[in-house]
Formats: sequence, C-alpha cells, structure tokens
Amino acid sequence: MQIETAAKRLAELGHVTRLAIFRHLVKGGKQGVPVGEIQAALDVPGSTLSHHITRLINVGLVVQRREGRTLYCIPQYTELDELIDYLKEECCVNECSEPEKE
Repeated sequence: MQIETAAKRLAELGHVTRLAIFRHLVKGGKQGVPVGEIQAALDVPGSTLSHHITRLINVGLVVQRREGRTLYCIPQYTELDELIDYLKEECCVNECSEPEKE
C-alpha cells in the first residue's frame, strides 16, 4: 500500500462520524447495510450521512449497491485488512513482536 493511500484512509476514519459509520458497516457484514438503517442507528441527518459515506467511498473503504429503492453500503474488508497490515508492517516493526522471556 502506498503511504498516500494509507494517509487518506486514516484521515477519513479519523472523523468521529465516519468512524462510527464504518464501524456500523463492518459489524453489519459483507451483505451491506441499508442507508436508512445507518441513519436510524447513528441518528445522522440524511445529507450529512450522504457526505460522510461519499468520503468513505472516495478512499475505497465503502461501495454502494442499489436493490430496488434500497441503497446498501458495503464495507470493503480487503481494503481494511490492507490498511491494518500496512500499519502493522510499517509502523510497528519493532514494537509488535512478543517480548522475550528471560
């Protein structure tokens, strides 16, 4: 993963509302969560929710799928895993290993 991509994704997840949205989506599973359910669960106004979802889409952490009149937001687990792996590999090289026992 490029450092620019990681920085953009972390920046978007660094906002309280977007992090709450993404956490809700991850808990919702691979089938996705209807936008209306996200709005009800997090009590976020529609236009504000749309703005935050768009930002998560723009960095590749979420995609949307329409089924009839329902719009689903789907978390991208592969991209999330890549971000977590990047942090573990690049940022915690010496800190994440088990301490040696004496």
